[in-house]
Amino acid sequence: MAVLDMVSVVDTYLDDLQHARKPEVLTLRRLILDAVPDLVERIKWNAPSFGLGADDRITMRLHPGDRVQLILHRGAKAGADDFFRFEDPAKLLSWAAPDRGVVTIRDANDLTAKAEALSEVLRRWVACTTR
Repeated sequence: MAVLDMVSVVDTYLDDLQHARKPEVLTLRRLILDAVPDLVERIKWNAPSFGLGADDRITMRLHPGDRVQLILHRGAKAGADDFFRFEDPAKLLSWAAPDRGVVTIRDANDLTAKAEALSEVLRRWVACTTR
C-alpha cells in the first residue's frame, strides 16, 4: 500500500475515533511526525503506529477512558539483545520490558509539559533502534 494510502487510513481512523483524549491523540500524532519526519504511520493494534518501513517503533495505546500512552518498542516481538540500553534523562519512560518504554499522557497540560523532552526522546529512540 502506498504511503498516501496509509495516511488516508490513519486519517479515516482518527476522524472516526471516539476517545476522551482525542485532541491529545491528534496533537501527539503531529508531535511524533514532526519529531521524526521519516516515519511511516499506519493503524496497528487498533491504534496509530509509526515506524521506518515495516518496522514499528512507536505505537499509541488508546485506553478506554481518559489517558493515552505511547509504547516505544523495537518491533512486534521483544528484542533478544540483553545489552540494549536507552538513557531517559527527562524520566518520561516507565519500562514494560528492557526494550519497551511507556510514556503516559494524562491530559493536554501533561502533553504540553512533556512535548519538548518527548520530541527529543522519540528522535533518539528511533535512531537508537534502527538496525
